[in-house]
Amino acid sequence: MGKTIAVFNQKGGVGKTTTNINLSACLGDMGYKILIVDNDPQGNSTSGLGINKSVTVFNLYDTLLNGISAKEAILKTGFKNIDIIPSTLQLAGAEIELIDLPEREYRLKKVIAEVKLDYDFIFIDCPPSLGLLTINSLVAVDSILVPIQCEYYALEGVSQLINTYKLMRKSLNPNLAIEGVVISMYDARTNLSQQVVEEVEKYFQGKVFQSRIPRNIRLAEAPSYGMPITQYDTKSKGADAYRQLAIEFVNRNGGQV
Repeated sequence: MGKTIAVFNQKGGVGKTTTNINLSACLGDMGYKILIVDNDPQGNSTSGLGINKSVTVFNLYDTLLNGISAKEAILKTGFKNIDIIPSTLQLAGAEIELIDLPEREYRLKKVIAEVKLDYDFIFIDCPPSLGLLTINSLVAVDSILVPIQCEYYALEGVSQLINTYKLMRKSLNPNLAIEGVVISMYDARTNLSQQVVEEVEKYFQGKVFQSRIPRNIRLAEAPSYGMPITQYDTKSKGADAYRQLAIEFVNRNGGQV
């Protein structure tokens, strides 16, 4: 299959890394081969999968700027069917170093092309900004997966996000599609959550996943233990929500559950 997806939202704190790790883990448990590309200098997907960033030999920076191949940089994680190209703070310098390089927007696409057919799905964790790292992500992928949290300010960033998406389609990636929108930090007891969902569904008609990711303390705790929620607390509401999201995701992509 080799489908590439950027987990993208210019706003921070919306659940990008949480969705990246836990959706990948659920798909891996279902038998799909997953590659995570940690394109955020904070490296939260890397540490969230229990990888010590200080002992990695190569990372995404090396593939973008030092000529290291994707296969050399890929690490096996301790979780079923999940590999990763890790990130460290070194990646923060890439924003500046890429500026003067030829085809600077297409570097990540070339890296991923080496291994695209080795995986069912490749997920790229994007930084919460629109610099060259994020642009590289959006050029490299087939679609974007957009987490949006159920908070008042979330709606303010939606129009900006759509404008970015349209600009990318117009200028750099005409085939870029919206994979779907994931509602995160959802609390069915509050009117605000219901209002946010209604507004998001107006913006993204037919693209919002029905599975809602709840506010869940176990989800918040899992990264500090370097585990997906399905390993940290398999019976939690958060684990159940991501398993339902994975089923919905696979169904949308015509796969087998």
